[in-house]
Amino acid sequence: MQISRLEKLLEFIKNEPEDEFLKYALATEYLRLNETDKALEYYEDLVNNHPGYVGTYYHLGKLYEALNRKEDAIATYEKGMKTAREKRDNHALSELQAVYNELAGIEHDDDDY
Repeated sequence: MQISRLEKLLEFIKNEPEDEFLKYALATEYLRLNETDKALEYYEDLVNNHPGYVGTYYHLGKLYEALNRKEDAIATYEKGMKTAREKRDNHALSELQAVYNELAGIEHDDDDY
């Protein structure tokens, strides 16, 4: 019998319950399987307990958008932009800025970043 990716990840997280990458991988896998409640649980855990894991903010914000939680998405993008600036992660910052601007209805020229 083939072991699914989800089953493997769940087995790994038993041994490393605070591993940021495993939590992120589980959130992404649950989202892929359309289990949005479980994906949301892992993404929210990451931003609350591992706020420096910058990649989470984009995906959590997009999930909030899909769930029609616009204010939560905006707040998540804002927190992610702040974290990306602190970490000097310009790639993540530009992605977060773009989705934030789109959702908030802000238009900027590329030179404004």
